Amino acid sequence: MATSNTKTKEYYSEAEAAATLGISISRLHMLLDENVFNNGMQRPADLTLRASDLIVLAFWNKCHHNAKVLRMPRR
Repeated sequence: MATSNTKTKEYYSEAEAAATLGISISRLHMLLDENVFNNGMQRPADLTLRASDLIVLAFWNKCHHNAKVLRMPRR
C-alpha cells in the first residue's frame, strides 16, 4: 500500500483556502455567502476552514447549474 508523505493542514485561513483553491478571497466570500451564509446570518470575521470544506468549495466554484445535481435550497 502506498503512503503519502504530504501533510494536510488541519485548518486553513481564508487567504490560505483561496490560494489553495486558486481563487480570490472575494470569490471565496461570494461562494460562502451564496451557499452557506444565505439565511441572513453574516459570515464570521475570522473564518477557518477544513480540508473537507475546501472540497465542497471547489465543487461550488466549478459547478454549473445542472438538473442532475441537487443543490441546497436557500433558507
